[in-house]
Amino acid sequence: MYTPSRPEDLDHPEQLWARAVIMAMVDAACSTRTEFALDEDGLWCHSTGGDGWWRLSVFDEGRAVFCGQDPDGSHTHVGGEQIDFLEGGPDWLPWDLLRDDAAGNMFGFVYWWENGAWHRIPYPQEVSEDGLEGAAPWVGSHEEFLGLTASSFDVPHVHERALTETVDRFAALVREGRADADAVTALLTAPATATASGPGAEGRPAPRVDVALDIATRAGILA
Repeated sequence: MYTPSRPEDLDHPEQLWARAVIMAMVDAACSTRTEFALDEDGLWCHSTGGDGWWRLSVFDEGRAVFCGQDPDGSHTHVGGEQIDFLEGGPDWLPWDLLRDDAAGNMFGFVYWWENGAWHRIPYPQEVSEDGLEGAAPWVGSHEEFLGLTASSFDVPHVHERALTETVDRFAALVREGRADADAVTALLTAPATATASGPGAEGRPAPRVDVALDIATRAGILA
């Protein structure tokens, strides 16, 4: 990514949505306290570490919004004041939601997709970084997405490469419109199967496939 981050650092919203949903599915199914939530405002990650966060919202007519903050990497105050991330934004933005975010000083970045490209406000010269890379390195990197998702399985004695390959196969099914309930089950149970007879396997809770299926269904990624 560039410094500060630029709109071209983000991949297409359809790719981002698929990645975000897969990360949410695995985290919710494999952890007791997920950091992800899917609601009418979009898909959220409430903590990226160090109180960072992001939210991806996808709308009709090929529009989307990606916003968030990395407290350690979002250097977006000029003269002691937070810059206005919404200045000049298009009419279709979810203004009430975004203004609430802005009032809470929650922003480090706001990007919107329309007319086939990502956009943001022009940053003042004093802005050195908006925190996009720290909060969401996966928006411009399939490899970062694979690694972050693999880490959410939290299974011992399974090589990371095997986990990332499992995630990559499922992501390909989503891109091809062929992901179904059986594919979700295979995604979540493959790592557990690999450790079924390994050290520490006994007593490890099974992934909650039903939770992942609920997210996948509501997010619209299943065939």
